[in-house]
Amino acid sequence: MFLITLSAFADGVVFQAQAPKQVVVGRPFQLTYTINQRARDFQAPDFEHFDHLAGPYQSQSSSTSFVNGKMTSSFTLTYTYTLMATEEGTFTIAPARVKADGDYHTSNGVRITVLPEDEQPQAQVTNTGSGSRSDGADRSDKSDRSDRVNSENIFMRTIVTKTQVHEQEALLLSYKLYFAGVDVAQFTNNTKIPEFTGFLKQVIETGDIQTELEHYNGRNYQTAVIYQTLLYPQHSGDIRIEPASFEAVLRVQTRGQVRSIFDDFFGSYTNVTRPLTAPAVTIHVDPLPSGKPAGFSGGVGSFQMIQSLAQQDITTNEAVTLHIDIKGTGNMKLIKTPAVDWPEGFEVYDPKVTNNFKTTTAGMSGTKSIEYLAIPRAAGDYTIPPVTFSYFDTKEKVYKTLSTPEYTLHVRRGANDTESNNVSTSYTGVNKEDIKTIGSDIRYIYTGDVKTSTAPSVSALRPSTLSKGILSMYYLVPFAIGLLLFFIFYRRIKENADQNRVRYKKANKVAQKRLKQAAKLLKDGASKEAFYMEIERAAFSYLSDRLSIPTSDMSKDTVASLLREKKVSEQIINEVMDVLSTAEFARYAPSSASDEQALYARTAQLIDTLESERL
Repeated sequence: MFLITLSAFADGVVFQAQAPKQVVVGRPFQLTYTINQRARDFQAPDFEHFDHLAGPYQSQSSSTSFVNGKMTSSFTLTYTYTLMATEEGTFTIAPARVKADGDYHTSNGVRITVLPEDEQPQAQVTNTGSGSRSDGADRSDKSDRSDRVNSENIFMRTIVTKTQVHEQEALLLSYKLYFAGVDVAQFTNNTKIPEFTGFLKQVIETGDIQTELEHYNGRNYQTAVIYQTLLYPQHSGDIRIEPASFEAVLRVQTRGQVRSIFDDFFGSYTNVTRPLTAPAVTIHVDPLPSGKPAGFSGGVGSFQMIQSLAQQDITTNEAVTLHIDIKGTGNMKLIKTPAVDWPEGFEVYDPKVTNNFKTTTAGMSGTKSIEYLAIPRAAGDYTIPPVTFSYFDTKEKVYKTLSTPEYTLHVRRGANDTESNNVSTSYTGVNKEDIKTIGSDIRYIYTGDVKTSTAPSVSALRPSTLSKGILSMYYLVPFAIGLLLFFIFYRRIKENADQNRVRYKKANKVAQKRLKQAAKLLKDGASKEAFYMEIERAAFSYLSDRLSIPTSDMSKDTVASLLREKKVSEQIINEVMDVLSTAEFARYAPSSASDEQALYARTAQLIDTLESERL
């Protein structure tokens, strides 16, 4: 076992350095180096800009476990230093070296930001009361809590990356918590985020909340980003973002009368609820400048276009594919698909659009991939004019137009393409009805050898040749099947009596049916109002059936409340609210609505996500 353990330790050397990202001048902190093998000849770097107070302290730990007959082992050797920064700035501690497994290994370097000290130290709470110790302690407790839980020790800030933008130009809004001298236990559900009227929003998933040290207004605070979203202004002018409200539960140490040695040693704590308000902010939105290009469809950001044509020498009835990728950062979801002016005589299919977007604090970025498909039906030389995409560049503050080259296609007559027998071909993966074969409606008669077999005689099936057990099965099997069908139909009748359950089970089926109807309206070029009405009905009917809400009581607030009761994540709830608002807005103002294809894809994806949540 000892030899096996040693061999397990030799399965790869991992040597890492760790330290806080931010420290304060004059406050000690620890720098640790860990390696997963036994090592020697440790060589520390030069701690320039830092005072070496203590260390290295060496410690080690190991463990062995057996799981399903398989042994796993781990070993950790740690070197710990205590350092203290001597000046402000951002500094890098060079890597360390150590010898393990016969070779020298180098750790990573550590980058540390050193913050200045507090300009004014925290005031010490003093007991100014008189009389007995009990009375003085009570007053000290109240004074301590009121001094520590105030607007200087804990508050929220509304931070925006820009306060002046153009229409559709993204800005990042963050609600950031600052606290010092208090312990934040949790946030309650009494949170109110503004509607962000006048903006399209894209919420950023923050994940687990991480705290960092930040120097603000002459004092060092622990900070945490509570909420972040990307905002895209939809009109020009000054748009006010209303305040946001939060409620934090603080764990505050009390200093009342000491009743036992344990109270004096451990102290006692109480929970204090503290309302916090992130202030309002006003964003000045400039209109997009005049002189918009003819092909401008609302794209704002920074983009590039990559194009490719599968082949330029083809035959009739052979598919030609033009592929265009629009890459960049900006309002990617609002980019409309550029149109291709195919030559006359081409059978054109709907383009296939694939969106691969990622939302980060830097904005929404990714690729919009578009695949255009057409089939030439006649031979000749054809020209595909350039495909253009225009957008407003937020960096250079000018309009730009991206264009594909002009392609020339040489179409030769195919082998099966004649004036009397024109055979059409179908293309896999497109939404067209199957092409029928026109010139061969009579099939050839099969002239090969036909094998036959002799049927058994009637006498071979006489009951005398069958065992009594098999004869009994002829009676029992139909009886068992009838009994099974009875229970199945009885259960179905019982389930159908519960209308809410029936609606619950058929919610997804009904929603998919409405989505198919919306897709048909979109394909047939019906009115936008009819399309958006069908999308809105699909989302509302699904939520009504799944959440058992009568149609007369349906509202976005009711839906959000019930989704929270079912422990649905806030990201999904925000997406539900955004889809419902977008569909409702687009229904009554279709001329200013976003891309129908994108809204359809979002609604279908949202229903699939809610299905996986098993509401």
